[in-house]
Amino acid sequence: MRREAGKRRSTNGDVSSSSQDPQPSKVGHGSVPQPSSGAQSASGKLYEEEEDDALPDSDALPDSDDEVELDKPRPIQIVLAHEDDHNFELDESALEKILLQEHIKDLNIVVVSVAGAFRKGKSFLLDFMLRYMYNRTSPCWIGGNTEPLTGFTWRGGCERETTGIQIWSEVFVIEKPNGTKVAVLLMDTQGAFDSQSTIKDCATVFALSTMTSSVQVYNLSQNIQEDDLQHLQLFTEYGRLAMEEIYQKPFQTLMFLIRDWSYPYEHAYGLEGGKKFLEKRLQVKQNQHEELQNVRKHIHSCFSNLGCFLLPHPGLKVATNPNFDGRLNDIDEEFKNELRNLIPLLLAPENLVEKEISGSKVTCRDLVEYFKAYIKIYQGEELPHPKSMLQATAEANNLAAVAGAKDLYSKGMEQVCGGDKPYIAPSDLEQKHQDFRESAIRQFRSVKKMGGEEFCRRYQEQLEVEIEEIYANFVKHNDGKNIFYAARTPATLFAVMFAMYIISGLTGFLGMNSIAALCNLVLGMALISFCTWAYVKYSGEFREVGTAIDQIAEAIWEQVLKPMSDNLMEDHMRQSVKNSIKAGLTEQVAHHARLKTD
Repeated sequence: MRREAGKRRSTNGDVSSSSQDPQPSKVGHGSVPQPSSGAQSASGKLYEEEEDDALPDSDALPDSDDEVELDKPRPIQIVLAHEDDHNFELDESALEKILLQEHIKDLNIVVVSVAGAFRKGKSFLLDFMLRYMYNRTSPCWIGGNTEPLTGFTWRGGCERETTGIQIWSEVFVIEKPNGTKVAVLLMDTQGAFDSQSTIKDCATVFALSTMTSSVQVYNLSQNIQEDDLQHLQLFTEYGRLAMEEIYQKPFQTLMFLIRDWSYPYEHAYGLEGGKKFLEKRLQVKQNQHEELQNVRKHIHSCFSNLGCFLLPHPGLKVATNPNFDGRLNDIDEEFKNELRNLIPLLLAPENLVEKEISGSKVTCRDLVEYFKAYIKIYQGEELPHPKSMLQATAEANNLAAVAGAKDLYSKGMEQVCGGDKPYIAPSDLEQKHQDFRESAIRQFRSVKKMGGEEFCRRYQEQLEVEIEEIYANFVKHNDGKNIFYAARTPATLFAVMFAMYIISGLTGFLGMNSIAALCNLVLGMALISFCTWAYVKYSGEFREVGTAIDQIAEAIWEQVLKPMSDNLMEDHMRQSVKNSIKAGLTEQVAHHARLKTD
């Protein structure tokens, strides 16, 4: 897209509640690159002019059917909202492409999500988070004064911009002060209560983002109204009932972000003022109505940590300039100062909150399973029964444990007989299988899981069945390395042809022409099968036919030839033993006879 400043108009600025999401003139997916620490210019810009010129159209989010390319960071839609039937769909391939990258899939994950009413500046805030993540080592991470804001798409006006749930395609790997590395994921959500969303849609998006995030930023305008608390109660109702089952708070950190705070003389801007304000706002009083008390008790019971940050108004230029594109010189200094405090509070290495479920930390790979489990319960016509969230969480928890145990088993077996490893004796392979199977089951049992003993036992049985299926594949792979096993089909077909030829000749000589003709027919079929099998193995075509011939030959070998050979071997051994005994007795008799003669 050509760089044309001011092409996207906004009637108000997105950074305030009265000012809706402004749209920069150069919004585009992938507009925030992946610079090294020294890749910025002196002005602190995140990207070069040439990159701005090459930006794609901001209205074009990647479709679920398109391949997700990770070379250019951009927002990726992972939860798709279908407006016609008010249903939601998870783009599993896009999610897996991002979270199952080899260097991050086993890292514990930090998920920072921003949710709230539509047109209140959620995407705008996330773009400043992106600036911090790409420039966190720089004191000037907030950017240059004339630098338009890009990253997650945003624009001015009264219509919504974000639908469903988007995540930033680049997962940031951060080293915490204790030396451990974590993966940081930024999530943007569809605004609630727009003219096209039902209450179910709003509840679904908020619940999904809260269930999968470690820090949920609840973006509000000017104050915490009672209806804001009631909506929060509705959206987190599933967590309250689930908590009664598991006796733990289902969600982690909730940060109330109050935009356009107009009462700094009562409570100062920032975290400390917000903490005092939140304590006062969520205080349960004796003279309160029971409904108001229940709302406050519910919020305290659902979240492990509660916080609040008071953010000032960004200024009149933001609210009144239709061409506002996020440049810092249009934003009041007071707003920028508080922004410099807010973003590190959420994303500085020492402040990162790792995602946990039931006391166990969640990896990137685990989060994929949780997303798959959670989305299922929201794809029906009605909001799910609250307990179904517990069941979905327990299912995802157990599936993640199964996946980890299977991965341990597969890696162990790969070291024994996978790839180009040489052929191993079946007895040794089975012993290794038993050892790795026990290790996998031990790992599964050691993981903290929800759902109770009976529920988890079903998944252990599933794990054992899947391990046996994997083992069967390894057995076949190992047998394929055995040259004698590979020659079993042609040897069987040749034995059939030889036998039919002899029998045909004998029966023909004796005048049993019908039997001879039948034998000739079987001989011809065996010959055709042999030639077909040889062609399949040579060309690689018609593999299904080759597999069928292998199966028939395997059956003939197992049911006819092997029992016959075993019987012949047994008879031969028996006869050999008899002959040896006879020879020994004869020798002894002869010896005694010689002694008597002497």
